[in-house]
Amino acid sequence: MIRLFTISTRQIHTIKFLSVFICVHLWIIASVFSQEKGKDADWESAGKQGIGTALSLNSKVWFTLQGGSLTEVFYPTADKANVQWLQFVVVNQKTKKVETERDDAVHQIKTLRPDSLSFQQINTSKKGQWTILKTYTVDPNSNTILIRVRLLAKNKDFQLYVYYNPSLNNSGMGDTAWNQGKMFSSTDGEVASALFSSNPLSEISNDIYGVNDGIEQLRTTGKITVPRVKATDGNVTQIAKISLDPNGGVTFALSFGKTPDEVFQTAQNALDKGFDKINAQYQKGWSDYVKTLPKIDPKYQKQFNYSAMVLRAMEDKTFRGGNVASLSKPWIPTGDANGPYVAGYHLVWSRDLYQVVTAYIALGDKDSANRALDYLFTKQQQKDGSYPQMTWLDGRIVGDSLQMDEVAYPLILAYQLGRNDKETYEKHIKPTADFIVKTGPTTKQDRWEEKPGYSPATIAAEIAGLVCAADIAQKNGDENSAKIWLEKADNWKQNVDKWTATTTGKYGDGNYYLRLTKNGTPDAGDKIELNNGAGTWAENEIVDAGFLELVRLGIKSPNDPLIVKSLKVIDEVLKVKTPNGEGFYRYTHDGYGEYEDGRNWNYDRTWTGKGHLWALLTGERGQYELALANEYYRKHANSQGFYPAHWVVYKRLDAMQKFANDGMMIPEQIWDKPNGVFPFGEGARSATPLAWSMAQFIRLAINLKAGKNLDTPEVVARRYGNLK
Repeated sequence: MIRLFTISTRQIHTIKFLSVFICVHLWIIASVFSQEKGKDADWESAGKQGIGTALSLNSKVWFTLQGGSLTEVFYPTADKANVQWLQFVVVNQKTKKVETERDDAVHQIKTLRPDSLSFQQINTSKKGQWTILKTYTVDPNSNTILIRVRLLAKNKDFQLYVYYNPSLNNSGMGDTAWNQGKMFSSTDGEVASALFSSNPLSEISNDIYGVNDGIEQLRTTGKITVPRVKATDGNVTQIAKISLDPNGGVTFALSFGKTPDEVFQTAQNALDKGFDKINAQYQKGWSDYVKTLPKIDPKYQKQFNYSAMVLRAMEDKTFRGGNVASLSKPWIPTGDANGPYVAGYHLVWSRDLYQVVTAYIALGDKDSANRALDYLFTKQQQKDGSYPQMTWLDGRIVGDSLQMDEVAYPLILAYQLGRNDKETYEKHIKPTADFIVKTGPTTKQDRWEEKPGYSPATIAAEIAGLVCAADIAQKNGDENSAKIWLEKADNWKQNVDKWTATTTGKYGDGNYYLRLTKNGTPDAGDKIELNNGAGTWAENEIVDAGFLELVRLGIKSPNDPLIVKSLKVIDEVLKVKTPNGEGFYRYTHDGYGEYEDGRNWNYDRTWTGKGHLWALLTGERGQYELALANEYYRKHANSQGFYPAHWVVYKRLDAMQKFANDGMMIPEQIWDKPNGVFPFGEGARSATPLAWSMAQFIRLAINLKAGKNLDTPEVVARRYGNLK
């Protein structure tokens, strides 16, 4: 995208180019002046409490749960959302009072098994008059989600309605909706949905949201008095009264496909098959997978299982190996959901996919790891050897910047997976290593996707990537390329401190690593304008813990004096002790996240906010402390391989587990203050679950069990004298 203002972070870069930017806002303007199309569409909060999909490749549908309801449903790929929400409405037939699950209930979620992505939502009215229980499953043999619903009410005055807002084809506008008996149908382009009830429906209406919406009829009269047969080309809703069985129950099948006839038959078949039978097949698929996972400390096993299942769930079933960063769209302003252009986090970053692959390797799942590397090679790698900032699953590029760590990570993965064959080397490894030599060590954006310059984290990835590529070159008899790459890696290793560490800083003794420097002159007094409205500051005031990548990737010793001093600065300015453990900000004055009063980042389209603690940084700190423990205590290992300093690392694993919500989903960001807006030390509306966070938990748990950081490339650690 051509930038017309200061741009930062992933959210902004999901709008592809200037032409797309204009199209989005023209769509918004058009909706304002075309009320018959309905209110502007929204995507619900990214703070998902649960996600699920069948492990089978025959089912290409994913669900997300948040705010007591079903939210985005993805079909036919994990980057295409099709639902805003599906919730239930309770009407008191005596008082005519109308209450919705999302707005008028207290929400709980339960995980039903430790070995399956199986969830139950429990929504209780704020006055305790009714409770709705909803259990979700997915048909492994079709694109169908089944929802078993039960209303528990204080008396017989309460009637249940289903209320569905499809947002098909990654777009809240342009849908057409109608009903066929007890089934709702809707279409938008090549996507159709069917919502089929096991029980009879009445008072069925297909409406335009916010214009002639059936929910307003309920609030006025307590029933649907003017049912509408069809709603066309807008932000549609569908609503109907449910005839509950004697136990207050009903089952719904929500199916997706290309045509209304197809999804009608699919939904009907699923209901005929029955919830129990389909759920047994769904759960068996996941439980069989969990049986293949390593056993760790029982205290962490359930979170470990869920983390692994989430990573597998976020792998696409058409573009194999492509894992989206999250099945969520954090902080999308109202109206930007009208068109199909905004993807949020359901895109593929090679950086995030690297984190996922290292978790797969730790799990011993080489098949999944190799699929992901093949995806990087075939869908993302460019002719010059570079990798784009991010892509849709089919490889279409989103964003227009270059992040050199993303270019380097596939080289490290190729080494770790033993991909040394000639074709891989000549077609994929050599072009990328040559590109890094030609383009590095600077990057157009650091790993936080914002600023250009010399970044310790990026340079660490580049050095490790070149050393790994050189090893593969030598195995293919290309000594000349190996020599060039190793010389460059050694030079950058020798100069990284000069480029990125100040000696005149305001923290500690003044000597520490910076987040980055624009010109490689950390003592020059240069200024940096931070993104997200965070202001302009001296470079030597802006720190992050990205320098720890120099240790994790084997380039520097954990006991390196500059590493140790820099870490003290991090603890001074970026660490917060929460009720769930210590968390860390990305960098000083970060502006990416909700405002302190709870307003969304970019709520007013000014690209501003307030950054909070990142769960994955606690895991990164744990990996550093594991390396440090090995440095000091390896000689004192007992017969179980437990090192006395590992209790510190367990504290990090404890914190990450506590950062997870009740659905075992670990978020991107953690609320950092006890101010009552969100629970202190828990997630809010950031991307949840974030694949990187879940992968980091897995990696830390396995590394702790192994007593070392398994994701440290041995060839790099050996070259720089850090192989223990």
